[in-house]
Amino acid sequence: MIKSLQLIFDKPIFDRRWQPVSRPALMAWLVFYVGFLAYAFSAHGGFLFIDSANLVVHEGGHSLFGWFGPTPCLWGGTLLQWLVPFLLAAYFFSRRETAGFVFCLFFFFENWLYTATYMADARAQVLPLVTTGDPEFAEHDFYRIFTNLGVLDYDTRIGAVVRLLGWCGMIGIVVWFAVRPKGKINQSEEEAALDAKLADYLRK
Repeated sequence: MIKSLQLIFDKPIFDRRWQPVSRPALMAWLVFYVGFLAYAFSAHGGFLFIDSANLVVHEGGHSLFGWFGPTPCLWGGTLLQWLVPFLLAAYFFSRRETAGFVFCLFFFFENWLYTATYMADARAQVLPLVTTGDPEFAEHDFYRIFTNLGVLDYDTRIGAVVRLLGWCGMIGIVVWFAVRPKGKINQSEEEAALDAKLADYLRK
């Protein structure tokens, strides 16, 4: 495992070129991302279709981190919701797979919009709550989190900052995707060998 991590984060990995994306594929992806950004903007902070998947992961996080105690359980929903796309993005980054990296990082930041809406609702508690347990005992995550941290009165401000960062992240990764330096189509023999070695470690 340690050798695998060393292989992923060793300097040669960072020196490798990103895998190329053909012009038609690039244009199709950009149309998708711009369309999604327009859709998200038009929702004005409302629930997006992708948030149904985010919600499933969020609730799974409570169950998973609940094994470690009440505090990790409380934070676990948001942690797993952010970790899943981030770790997938890290994997594609290690492989220098451009389209996969951009897709996962884009939706990592999209999760921040979902979280921001939940944060801003901490005092008002207008949003319907979903739980894997008894609905009578459902609690608002960020009401408890912000109360414990002593920042409940700043819920809307914190939510606004998280939302802004989410938008900046989504737009930033799309801009990088559009203007990044284009690599050569053919990999060098050294890069091909490194890909094979990395794949071998990941299979173990």
